Amino acid sequence: MSRHSRRLVLIEVLDEQEYLIVNTEQIKSICEKILDDSKIQSGKLGVILVDNDTIQQYNRDFLQHDYPTDVISFPIVDRRYEGHLEAEILVCTQIALDRAGEFGWKPEEELLLYVVHGMLHLVGFDDTTPEIQIVMQQKEREYLAQLGITVPKWNLDDWEE
Repeated sequence: MSRHSRRLVLIEVLDEQEYLIVNTEQIKSICEKILDDSKIQSGKLGVILVDNDTIQQYNRDFLQHDYPTDVISFPIVDRRYEGHLEAEILVCTQIALDRAGEFGWKPEEELLLYVVHGMLHLVGFDDTTPEIQIVMQQKEREYLAQLGITVPKWNLDDWEE
């Protein structure tokens, strides 16, 4: 982004859970980077950190899946073609805590993977086929590397939503 352009995207991180101490500035930073790279110049983004029960309720109510999940992205106003996006991402800290050990990294790193994954969905990436899943996983690796995080390769190769 040139220093003459102005991005007017409000990013709020709401910590509604008690399981994990989270670096909200790091979450905001990676969200800003993804928005900038996607040419989003205006809008509002809410990243809400929740527990299993809360994300399960949203998963049941909005996606008809009666189980907790790691991340859910909700585009509210999607005018990416105009550089505008309003959206929310729900991210489950309990799942990050439970799954991080399986992959040999910290729960905070697992959580940031969920945030990046949710953001990539909001800006147009998909993972519904193996071919496009590979592209999305590479983007996840790239963004996490910008935070100094190396994704265990087998984590993403075996990862399913």
